[in-house]
Amino acid sequence: MKNNASLLYSLFMIMSDSLTLLAAFVAAFVLRVSLSATPIITPVPARTYFAITLSLVPIWIIIFSLLGLYNRSVYDKRFSEISRLAIGTVLGVLSIIAVEYFTNDPIFPAKMVPIYAAGLTFILLILSRNIVRLIRQILFRYNFGVSNVLIVGNTDMSVELIDWLGKPQISGYRILATVSGHKHGSIRHFTSFSEATKALRSKKIDSIMQTELFADAAKNSEVLTFAQTNHVAYRFIPGNTELFIGNIDVELFQSSIPMIAVHQTALIGWGRIVKRLFDLLVASLLCILLSPLLLIIALLNFMFTGGVFFRQTRLTRFNQKFRVFKFQTLKKAYNGMSPEEGFAKMNQPLLLTQFRKNGDFLSNDPRLTGFGRFMRRTSLDELPQLFNVIKGDISLVGPRALVPNELEAYTNKHKILSVKSGMTGLAQVSGRKNISFDERRKLDVFYVQNWSFWFDIVIMLKTLRVVINQNDQ
Repeated sequence: MKNNASLLYSLFMIMSDSLTLLAAFVAAFVLRVSLSATPIITPVPARTYFAITLSLVPIWIIIFSLLGLYNRSVYDKRFSEISRLAIGTVLGVLSIIAVEYFTNDPIFPAKMVPIYAAGLTFILLILSRNIVRLIRQILFRYNFGVSNVLIVGNTDMSVELIDWLGKPQISGYRILATVSGHKHGSIRHFTSFSEATKALRSKKIDSIMQTELFADAAKNSEVLTFAQTNHVAYRFIPGNTELFIGNIDVELFQSSIPMIAVHQTALIGWGRIVKRLFDLLVASLLCILLSPLLLIIALLNFMFTGGVFFRQTRLTRFNQKFRVFKFQTLKKAYNGMSPEEGFAKMNQPLLLTQFRKNGDFLSNDPRLTGFGRFMRRTSLDELPQLFNVIKGDISLVGPRALVPNELEAYTNKHKILSVKSGMTGLAQVSGRKNISFDERRKLDVFYVQNWSFWFDIVIMLKTLRVVINQNDQ
């Protein structure tokens, strides 16, 4: 009852990477030796070069494996995969150069061959892996490689899982049934696990996802024992998902008791130092490069709105208050007012409701000036926050800095305020428009508990993409 689709996909990925590596090195040889008129240093026959390259491909595959490039968790994380491919490419080339050095046998006929090979390898690997992904999606549509899953539990996470896995052609999962107290749409439903396994005996259960820890230990044991006995993949999603998200340490307490330590945020120790240095460097550089643009916007803003900057008290790490700098975008009559005060002044309570429901956004906000609307659409009004970053009030990436009375309404504000607020964040690049206040704050909490330096880089790159896409609309 074991689904080998994931294993086959990994094997196919290894084969694809191997062929791509060979193609990249052959292309590098042709570019430098056959197509270039520059004399070569060491005459290495093409057949010898190809044979040596073929024998060294396993070194690359081992390096890629150690970097986790054949783990299922990295397949759908494009930015993480690209970074690991870059590291793996450099390490692979250096390994081959080291082999050439220690064996005293020439591998490369010219110094430019490994450089060409590295560049071609990186580019071709990204292309080939995207092609493999596309093939997998096509196979999903024909029901090949789709895993049959049984969802056990009666929690909100069960509903979320059903929504996420609802389309097998995208997720690669087909929900056979649920074991819970409530029926979910047209999905087959059972009230007990034993009833479900008996009824589904004719069907192949590839995976069990349990979203609820039962008070009766025997029920939990029944599910786990069935999975282990029948070699079915088993995953447990805790009801309190936030408890197991973040910086987690597993240790033996008193040398015998397994204990899990959950830190409030992953941004601790050296991470805070690196993040601050990165903020200072990038923000200072951007301020210098963008200074002409900032001056032009300030002059235009003064002409159109009669003001330049908007300053407001916001919250950042450890509940500290600071004055945020932004370009003024509101009309004079509403400048300095909260959304509640502004919409109340124009006697438009329905607009306030819509504004909050859409995640603090209105496509045609009547409080904005024409130039202010342009600046918000292009995110140019956010640029003065670079000064806040340099001052240390906020970071380039982090949870959105909110006014005190807005954040007071959120029960998990202490989690968000365990790190500095940011100019941009996960909520802004989530790919979903008009998400609610609570959804945005959940993304903020996820960022806090799962911070990494690379995560910041990914969010900044996605921010650039979002801004460009908005300007194209």
